[in-house]
Amino acid sequence: MPRYQTVILGAGAAGLMCAAHAAAGGGRVLVIDHARAAGEKIRISGGGRCNFTNLHTGPENFLSQNPHFAKSALSRYTQWDFIDLVARHGIAWHEKTLGQLFCDNTAKDIVRMLLEEMAKTGAELRLQTAATEIGKAETGFALRLSTGQRITTDNLVIATGGKSIPKMGATGLGYQLARQFGHAVTETRPALVPLTFGDDVMAGFKPLAGLATPVRASCNGASFDEALLFTHRGLSGPAILQISSYWREGDTVTLDLLPGVDAFETLRARRAGAGRKSIGTVLSELLPNRLAADTAARLGVHGNLADCSDTRLHEIARALSAWPLTPAGSEGYRTAEVTLGGVDTAGLNSRTMESTSVPGLYFVGEVVDVTGWLGGYNFQWAWSSGHAAGTAIAARWP
Repeated sequence: MPRYQTVILGAGAAGLMCAAHAAAGGGRVLVIDHARAAGEKIRISGGGRCNFTNLHTGPENFLSQNPHFAKSALSRYTQWDFIDLVARHGIAWHEKTLGQLFCDNTAKDIVRMLLEEMAKTGAELRLQTAATEIGKAETGFALRLSTGQRITTDNLVIATGGKSIPKMGATGLGYQLARQFGHAVTETRPALVPLTFGDDVMAGFKPLAGLATPVRASCNGASFDEALLFTHRGLSGPAILQISSYWREGDTVTLDLLPGVDAFETLRARRAGAGRKSIGTVLSELLPNRLAADTAARLGVHGNLADCSDTRLHEIARALSAWPLTPAGSEGYRTAEVTLGGVDTAGLNSRTMESTSVPGLYFVGEVVDVTGWLGGYNFQWAWSSGHAAGTAIAARWP
């Protein structure tokens, strides 16, 4: 029966990264994945150009029941380390906005880089292969593969990701295995996902479908200044994807349509200098035309700005700077970029990602209860956590 030093379940970002570092220690490393190609979520990310990290990565950009857990891995393999790796492979990249780094050409360059790093250290990759049985052995772990082969391993790394984008093969396997080996799993739900609304709200949104505008989206103490996109299903765009990680069912999301602007003072100044203009005209100078018309209709405003009292200006200003909306739900795992929650970090060593109760068992990447903001942070967690587990495994090889 073949024996490996390490078997990694999942050929995604974290699994491939872990494999390259684990095999560097000289042990026999095998990565298996049921998909037809490695790194499929890498390939489709960032519009096909892979937002592979963020210049501003820090622990504050991640959500977890233990906000301190990610600090160790992130500090020992930083965004700068990954940028150096990208540079060594001659991959051209650019910064888009807010520290987000993308490949100039294609996300496939990142997949190719990781596979080359694996090949250098001798790690083996088997695709279209699943583990149908997994359990403890006398020493280490025993697996039965979908090919019928049985193998054993000293170390087992769970890098299976979350439930997001099931059409790409995402499942809850990692959570099932965690529970099988006695680990707790925190509540999981879709994150970085568009929000949906009831028919009454959607009736007002339909004329706005396709319109994008900068906003500040706030919920449960978090705020993001980015673009909002009205769609025929609800609200999307970076600001909404970001705030969706903080939203819970029944909560209200507040939109500031003029982020960084004192709406009341702006309206009052316009009244003093251009009071004969209609309110609708003034709103169209501050907002995209369709949104201005919708706002005017929603508020029932008409007439000239000069006719508005300070009280009325305050009402209009509140509608512009604090528009409350209560989503009915989200688009779910079908379109969610990541899964929020996962394997409880209380049962993991933050330096090595190893189970504190099952020696040789590791969890890396999205399957862990560490979820990043939109903008390359989740990939950086994959690189950092994969590196943490891989180097810890390599260090133990004689």
